[in-house]
Amino acid sequence: MQEKLAKLKEILGVVADLHGATALLDWDQQTNMPPGGIENRGNQIGTLSSLAHTKFISDEVGTLLEDLKPYAETLDPDSDDACLVRVTEREYKKATRVPSEYVAEFTKVTVLAHGAWEEARAKDDFGHFQPHLEKIVEMRRQYAEFFAPYDHVYDPLLDDFEPGMKTAEVQEIFAELRPKQVELLKAIAEKEQVDDSFLHQHYNGEKQWQFGEAAITKYGYDWNRGRQDKAAHPFTTSFGLGDVRITTRVDENFLNTALFGTLHEAGHAIYEQGIARRLDRTPLAGGASLAIHESQSRMYENLLGRSYDFWVHFYTQLQETFPAQLGNVDLDTFYKGINKVEPSLIRVEADEATYNLHIMLRLELEIALMEGDLEVTDLPAAWNERMENYLGVVPPSDADGVLQDVHWSGGILGYFPTYALGNLVSNQFWEKINQDIPDLPGQIQKGNFAELLAWLRENVHQHGAKFKPQDLVKQVVGSPISPDAYLAYLNSKFGAIYGLE
Repeated sequence: MQEKLAKLKEILGVVADLHGATALLDWDQQTNMPPGGIENRGNQIGTLSSLAHTKFISDEVGTLLEDLKPYAETLDPDSDDACLVRVTEREYKKATRVPSEYVAEFTKVTVLAHGAWEEARAKDDFGHFQPHLEKIVEMRRQYAEFFAPYDHVYDPLLDDFEPGMKTAEVQEIFAELRPKQVELLKAIAEKEQVDDSFLHQHYNGEKQWQFGEAAITKYGYDWNRGRQDKAAHPFTTSFGLGDVRITTRVDENFLNTALFGTLHEAGHAIYEQGIARRLDRTPLAGGASLAIHESQSRMYENLLGRSYDFWVHFYTQLQETFPAQLGNVDLDTFYKGINKVEPSLIRVEADEATYNLHIMLRLELEIALMEGDLEVTDLPAAWNERMENYLGVVPPSDADGVLQDVHWSGGILGYFPTYALGNLVSNQFWEKINQDIPDLPGQIQKGNFAELLAWLRENVHQHGAKFKPQDLVKQVVGSPISPDAYLAYLNSKFGAIYGLE
C-alpha cells in the first residue's frame, strides 16, 4: 500500500504544481500584467486549470483511492495519510462531476470578467460588466446542476468554500445574529458619536506601507516566504507553502484602508505559512475552510489590530511616523476613532458592528441570483435597496455599490457567508486562547506575539485541511460554530466605547 500511497502523492503533487502555476498567473494579472494581456492570460489559465482538473479526475486516481480506502480506515483517523485519502476522495468525487471542458471555459470567462470588472469599476459603468456577470451566473447554475439533487441550489457553491455546511444552516445563524446586531446598532446610534476626523487626512502612502509591513513582521509574517504588492482589491495567494503573498491598496486620505487591509491579509498568509510542510503539494496544504481562513484574518485585523492592547505598543511608533496628523491625538481618542461604528458603503472598511450586515446583503442577492428570482440587470437597484434597508445608506455610484467587490468577477459565489462565519470562529478561538494564555493582553502590549503564534500553529495552522471546519472548531473549543462569543465581544467592546448600559 505504501507504493500506491506514494503514487497518489506523486500525482497530487503534479496537480498542486499546476494550480500553483495558475495562481502565479492570476497574481501577475492583478498586480503587474498590462491590460492587453487579458485574452492571452485567459487562455493560459484556462489551459492549466483544465490540465489540472483532467489529471486529478483520471481513472488512475480513482483506482488508487479505491484501493487505499480500506487501508486508510486501519490508520489513526487523524493521521496525515488517513486524512489525505479521506479529503482527496471527497474532492475527487466532487471533481468527477464537473467536465474538464466546463473548467476550461469557466476559467476563461472569469479571467475576462475580472478585466471587465476592473474597467467597469474605474469608469463606474455596471453595464460594461453586466454581460460577463450574466455568463458567470448562468455557469454557476450549470455547476450546481452537476450536484443535483441538492437541498438548495446554493448548497454546491457554499460547499466549495465551507465543506459540509448547508445554506439553511447559514441562514439560521444569520437569523439569530441580525436582530441582535441591529439592536446594538440602535443603542449606539442614541449615543454621542466618536471623533475619527483625524483618520481622514493626508497620510503618505509609502510611510503607511512601511508601518504596515513593520506590524505584520512582529505578527510573524515570514518575508522569506512572502511579499506584499498593490492590487485593486486586497487578496492573499499561495503558490505553495514556501511562497505565500499578500496584496493591499493604499488610500492617502484615509489611514484605515492600507493599515487594516495589510493586517487582514497577513492573517490569511500567516495561516498558510503555518501549515505543516509535510503536507505541501497535497490537497491538505490549504485552510480547513474559508470560515477558518477568515477567522485568522479577522483575528489579526480586529481582535488584535483594533484592540487597545495592540496600540499600547504600536501607537507611539505611528505618531512618530505621522506627527503632523497624530501628534496631538491621544491613545484613547485614536482607539475610539479606529473603532467608530457608523453605517458605511464599503464592506472592507466597515466597522465590526456593521460588517456582518454587508455579508447578509450579499448572501441574499447571491441566493436570489441562483434561484432566478433576481436578474443581473436588476442587481444594482436591488443592491441599493438593501443597503438602504439594512444600513440606512445608499451608494452614490455603482463603483461604491454593486461593483465594489472582486468576488463575482472571479465567479466566486458562495464565498461571502464565510466572512461572517469567520467572525464567529475568531471570537470562539480568542476566548480559548485567552484561557490558555492568561497574560496575553500584557504580551500584546509589549509587542510580543510569539506565544499567540505558537498556540495558533499548534491548534489550527499546522493541520491545514485535514479536518472539516466544524470538526476543527469542536476540537479546539469543544463546541461547533456559534455566534455567542462574537455577540458577547461586540457588546462588551462597543458597550465600553459608547458607554452603553
